[in-house]
Amino acid sequence: MSDTPFGFGLPSEPGDDDEGKKDQGPAQNPFGFGGGAGDNPFAALFGMGGMPGMPGPPGGVPGNFNPADLGAAFQQLGQMLSYEGGPVNWDMAKQVARQAVAQGTPDGVKDASVGASERQAVEEALRLAELWLDGATALPSGAASTVAWSRAEWVEATLPVWRELVDPVAERVGTAMGSVLPEEMQAMAGPLIGMMRSMGGAMFGQQIGQAVGVLAGEVFGSTDVGLPLGPAGKAALLPLNVRSFGAGLGLPEEEVRLYLALREAAHQRLFQHVPWLRAHLFGAVEGYAQGIKVDTAKLEDLVGQLDPSRPEELQDALQQGMFQPQDTPEQKAALARLETALALVEGWVDAVVHEAAASRLPSADALREALRRRRASGGPAEQTFATLIGMELRPRRLRDASRLWASLADARGTDGRDALWAHPDMLPTAHDLDDPDGFVHSEQPDFSELDRMLGAAASGTAEDTAPPKDTGAAGGGAAPEGPGAGEEEQGK
Repeated sequence: MSDTPFGFGLPSEPGDDDEGKKDQGPAQNPFGFGGGAGDNPFAALFGMGGMPGMPGPPGGVPGNFNPADLGAAFQQLGQMLSYEGGPVNWDMAKQVARQAVAQGTPDGVKDASVGASERQAVEEALRLAELWLDGATALPSGAASTVAWSRAEWVEATLPVWRELVDPVAERVGTAMGSVLPEEMQAMAGPLIGMMRSMGGAMFGQQIGQAVGVLAGEVFGSTDVGLPLGPAGKAALLPLNVRSFGAGLGLPEEEVRLYLALREAAHQRLFQHVPWLRAHLFGAVEGYAQGIKVDTAKLEDLVGQLDPSRPEELQDALQQGMFQPQDTPEQKAALARLETALALVEGWVDAVVHEAAASRLPSADALREALRRRRASGGPAEQTFATLIGMELRPRRLRDASRLWASLADARGTDGRDALWAHPDMLPTAHDLDDPDGFVHSEQPDFSELDRMLGAAASGTAEDTAPPKDTGAAGGGAAPEGPGAGEEEQGK
């Protein structure tokens, strides 16, 4: 786990799982606190460079503008100050992300509209993927429609979900930092706080836009990060990114497309037919946000030492962890839940897709390993969560989860494996990922009895599942009736 969410403070020391990770560029620190002057929003504030639409300072000298650019700069500044929305200026985020994909971030390939032949190829790949998956999982198809997106279309389609994910964390960060001022000073500094909130929303929007724009150049569909980012029931692929990935591997494009279609369709089945899963994942992110706290005593001490006439001191303080949040037990618990859940999702998809493709697709093994290496070296999921909430997923967890799901299919069959998604309490835990064989060979729940009870309750024949009345027990009370009776005893 990274030391600081949103990049507050200095980067953590590389651990065992960081070896070989690539430099992640601007997406590494979307909120910019603690980064260099080129990607730090406070550097943009004091140096007037780096904000979208605002010219950068020639020669890297802050504040040294060409007079012809002043109008655009002040117009952009006016837009920042006039923002009155939530903690993130999402209009600016979309603008920055669209600019990034138009410029070809991060691979230098500029975005382009999807042609008719590419759309047809995506539709055919997803249709064949559904047929193959029917024999590999008990979950039915989860995609009501298919679509081929350009990078810009991916940005537009996924921004509503990014907003749902990021707003709670950004709001909590802003609240934590705003609580530093004493109450009487907050009243006196009301207009200034409002201005800073507006500029903060714009800065956050810029950095989130950069991160989403970079991610748009790397993802293959709507579920690469382990979360359902697109509209429900819509399976999607990005032909430009699929083609670039296949070219780098030297594999036939149609095989790469089909394998990635299998992964997208498998994710769709899981998110569509496990109704609690989305709320479980998003709830872990929000639970992390609620635990964010800032060491106000340290911050007050640092603020008191700053010279207002020397804004570069603030820059230095930010890089040294001025706003570093405290790592609370609540946050650790929320991150552990999210990490385990994401590992289970990705492990299940990996196991199911391998089962469906191994005997049919010549390049299945090579593609599986290429995607695992991509994740281990800092793939889209790792980048996203490292930048979003400071969490770095551990590749070891994903391999363990995949092995666990494959072993479950061997031991209990496809139906027994997939039945574990019926309720979060039935899923393997982080401890089970450490000992997959122990979980697989533990006592198997009686799913047929559970199905019978649920069916009886749904049909109104709950009396068939209730235990007999106990008229002779001590205390003289009758046992409770109804579908809930005996649940405690059954779980013993």
